[in-house]
Amino acid sequence: MTRERFTGQWAAIGLAVLACVPGIVLRITEPHIDPLLESAVYGIAILGAAFLLTWGAETAEVDISQGLALAIIAFIAVLPEYAVDAFLAWEAGSDPEKAAEGLAIANMTGGNRLLIGIGWPVVFLIFFYRRRLKELVVSRARALELAFLAVATVYVILIPLRNTLTLADTIVLVSMFVIYLVMTSRVPSEKVELVGPARAMGSLPDLRRRALVVVTLIFAAGVIIASAEPFAHGLVETGKKINISEFVLIQWIAPLASESPEVLVAALLAWRGRAAAGMGALISSKVNQWTLLIGTLPIAFMIGSGDWGILQGLPLVSPTEEINLFFSRQQGEVFLTAAQSAFAIAVFVNLRMSRPEAWALFILFAAQLPLTEDVLGDGAQIVRFWYSIGYMVLCAALLIRNRAGIPGLVRDARAMVTGKADFVEEQRH
Repeated sequence: MTRERFTGQWAAIGLAVLACVPGIVLRITEPHIDPLLESAVYGIAILGAAFLLTWGAETAEVDISQGLALAIIAFIAVLPEYAVDAFLAWEAGSDPEKAAEGLAIANMTGGNRLLIGIGWPVVFLIFFYRRRLKELVVSRARALELAFLAVATVYVILIPLRNTLTLADTIVLVSMFVIYLVMTSRVPSEKVELVGPARAMGSLPDLRRRALVVVTLIFAAGVIIASAEPFAHGLVETGKKINISEFVLIQWIAPLASESPEVLVAALLAWRGRAAAGMGALISSKVNQWTLLIGTLPIAFMIGSGDWGILQGLPLVSPTEEINLFFSRQQGEVFLTAAQSAFAIAVFVNLRMSRPEAWALFILFAAQLPLTEDVLGDGAQIVRFWYSIGYMVLCAALLIRNRAGIPGLVRDARAMVTGKADFVEEQRH
């Protein structure tokens, strides 16, 4: 590559850094400005950080496995969701009225459903636009993420049978995430062919390259963490001006802000011809949220409440709430989110997603958005329950249709767990 071309790539990195600066300055000075303008400034900062995160993680693949690099991307990109949800859980622990509102569960379930209902179809749409192929095939290395996601989904789908998310759940789910991270680090990769700004970063000598990657990832993580909460706050305040309920704002508007970094990173990877890696990043993000995020909520709640009993934790039922059918509102939201997760796993059980399946993920997500108490009143819980059952029926149908792919998925996941995988991860084609 010519010196001039490298100069252009370094300039792109510089522009991404400059895009982050107004958000940093705004967060430090905290002036009183219009919420919509506030969201715009922080949104641009998050976009710049997403570019930096993508380039830094791609360059990191020179030194570590792609699976671990994607896991790091997913972890950093999902930090804003952790920050917002941890604050809501802590607030619920310190204020019984806040606990009754169920905002922490609302934010967690909204973020998870947005990730699958919008993030996965967006990556497929970009893939289809760029490649004109009707199926997106992911690497066999994604079998590990899908296996962990399946186990976590089976565990979480049983949580609504109880009234509390406890420290025992923390131990199980966080342990699952740690094991997943260790297993991912063992997956081998082919030699990486970097392009664009990542290639400029990768051209540096080993020590300088590694130092730059670490600095880039830390800077991007800092910008995302600093910008996500005020970005969400600006959107929520804007929503309040048009009389949207707080529960809906916390469940959908705030996660739309906090989930944007990971969706942007995956979309950028897809646009650069790495749709399989982009989808892999989103699958890894889902594993992150479905284990570590849920598992840390009881800890944040207990810090706020000061009660550290092993069976104490974040309540899923308000003391004054009327239970319709089987579940409270929070239990029903968790069950619906787990049912969507099961359907999504069934889509990828053969390690591929078709155009109808991508549309199904989006349409089923969009169709359940109006299933709220504001629209349906007391009947919303019953409708959500049967909608969840519908997801489970579709999941069973897809598993039956794609049953030929299940043995291969199990075999690949087992090979990766035992360190005997004889395949390498997807690289740029």
